[in-house]
Amino acid sequence: MANGPNPAAVVTAIVAKDVRQRLRDGSFLVFGLLLPLGVAFFFNMLLGGDAQQRTGSTYAVVNGDDGTLGENLVDGMLRPLDEDGVLDLVVVDSEDGAREAVEDGDADAAFLIPEDFSRSLDSGEEAVLTVVGDAESPVAAYIAQEIGRAYATEHHRITLTVASAFDTEPDPEAAALLLEEAESARAPLTVAENDGLDTRQLDTATYYSASMAYFFVLFAAMFNVTSIFEERANGTLARMLASPIPRWTILTAKLSSGLLIGLVNMAVLALATTLLFGAEWGHPLGVAALVLTGVLAIVGLTAAVAGFASGSEQAANWLSVLAMLLGAFGGALFPISQLNELAVVSYLTPHRWFLEGLTDLSAGGLSAVLVPCAVLLGLGLVGTAVALLRMGRMVKS
Repeated sequence: MANGPNPAAVVTAIVAKDVRQRLRDGSFLVFGLLLPLGVAFFFNMLLGGDAQQRTGSTYAVVNGDDGTLGENLVDGMLRPLDEDGVLDLVVVDSEDGAREAVEDGDADAAFLIPEDFSRSLDSGEEAVLTVVGDAESPVAAYIAQEIGRAYATEHHRITLTVASAFDTEPDPEAAALLLEEAESARAPLTVAENDGLDTRQLDTATYYSASMAYFFVLFAAMFNVTSIFEERANGTLARMLASPIPRWTILTAKLSSGLLIGLVNMAVLALATTLLFGAEWGHPLGVAALVLTGVLAIVGLTAAVAGFASGSEQAANWLSVLAMLLGAFGGALFPISQLNELAVVSYLTPHRWFLEGLTDLSAGGLSAVLVPCAVLLGLGLVGTAVALLRMGRMVKS
């Protein structure tokens, strides 16, 4: 008696057919590459990088003060911000030059320190620090205003502290000397970053590159899962069932093609976002483990949900809703912290565990991904088991 077809060969043939179909209909290119890259690029442009990067804003300053307080403002507050990479500071010689720099787009905002700045502050009179902002850079202008307010608040605090040191009306010269010493004194407590420590936080480029890549994997898997309904409708499934091949190989092949396409998408996106956006995914072995188990979880869940649908259109609708819910509650669309009390729901989503695994990997060794990978693997196996039971009814008879 002749042996039947090799199951491995059957699975390989079906997977190859599905991959070719995804390449022809453009779903692999659109949902697997263009949309994730486009959305990640949009978020990177919108949010402008992480807190350790420069703001990209340039501030001009003209110090016309004939006293010392204007110099304190420039050297004590603005220049340290420039040295720390918070902003780019440009010193100009005149108010007209500062205003012209803002109008020409060479500066986003400008600080105009008047000639009587120190005299007004020392005498308790109203001192005016003018901030000129570019209408097309409202955020930079707002930051400049807040810097000015912060300096005024600090000067007022020091003035009150000096005044409280005298029991009687102080000598003006003594008070001025004490005020100058207080303003030049070092703060008793400073906050500094230790660049030598590992930070358990993904930067903006990595966070949105990884979250968008994983978010759109579900759509890539969806087309492979729903294709079984289409093949049943056009008679392809009936022809496969009529051939002497084990029926379980059909479902295995469908899940395998979704897994393969998802893995290829994630690998290409990881490489592309690293080169284009400077994303730092982490140790390759840890990333590979998270991607493998993460895609398995997505494929299993999509197949399980589709198994309860009655047709391709219904399955696609359900999976589209599922994608948005998992993305919203899993932290792919916005940080989980914004969910407040609902943040506990995120532990039910594979997105939460995938992103948490990358976060842990950024600060720890490979062992940091063991728990996230275990959870993702469990979700994938449970989803696959449900899918095989539910979708198995489609290949019976």
